[in-house]
Amino acid sequence: MELRHLRYFAAVADTCHFGRAAERLHMAQPALSQAIRQLETELGAELFTRTTRHVSLTPAGEFLLGEARRVLAIVDESVHGVRRIAEGRRGLVRMAFTGTAVLSHLPRIARTLQRDLPGIALEVHSDLLTPAQCDRLRDGSLDLGILRPPVRGDGIALHTLEVEPLVLAVPVDHRLALEPVIGVADLRTENFIAYASPDSVVNAAAQRSCRAAGFSPHVGHEAAGTAVLLALVAGGLGIAIVPASARALPLAGVVFRDLLDAEPVELALAWHRDDDSAAVASVLDVLTDALASAPQPTEVSR
Repeated sequence: MELRHLRYFAAVADTCHFGRAAERLHMAQPALSQAIRQLETELGAELFTRTTRHVSLTPAGEFLLGEARRVLAIVDESVHGVRRIAEGRRGLVRMAFTGTAVLSHLPRIARTLQRDLPGIALEVHSDLLTPAQCDRLRDGSLDLGILRPPVRGDGIALHTLEVEPLVLAVPVDHRLALEPVIGVADLRTENFIAYASPDSVVNAAAQRSCRAAGFSPHVGHEAAGTAVLLALVAGGLGIAIVPASARALPLAGVVFRDLLDAEPVELALAWHRDDDSAAVASVLDVLTDALASAPQPTEVSR
């Protein structure tokens, strides 16, 4: 049994008229009648009762019509799904976020994809620093990343999302907690709490800012992530320089203050420039438009 025979049969069953069914199918009526006869011969059952004035389904035809509609619906949905995948409208996209970027950008990205690409499933990987994201983009275990440049190695393309300022996190009872704006030079005598990773872009920017202000920061404690870092600040163990997006993690005992002269950090959307996935291309198109409130995009390959 061929799929086209089921379509021919369903058209005749829907119209109960060979002539109108042939017009719908854009074929000659004799050819349609012959195809239905071939189907009946193959099945060993009459599907239609035919008179000079009327065509109706036999009980066998009634049964086959239900099955044919189910099969054709599955086939049509499969074809539609294949086309959507080929067009990049369906599939799985694995996306990583560094640090507090998951707070500042994941909600908007998730809502944008649900609205514009509802057939795309988003798999989120959080707290991956830039080097780890780049390695996984290169080995194919990630599709997209939200990371902080610079990146090392070849093959990574970047689209700048924003240039994010650094802010100061201090205990609520600290001497600087009442100051609305603070200069980095005011921190020279403080104990710092820093990110534990040697690859932290935020640490590097904070250290450069301190050196530009004439001192090297004294790091008394380290933390694996922003949540633990802020908890140490709340405990009175020191101060910390963190991305402004850390304000989305309010914690009793911690206040945030603007830093006048701290070096900002960049946040970028990243992917492997040789990735030929249609789904990834669609997500990139949607996100670069949706996140257009950030600075104008600059794509680079390294």
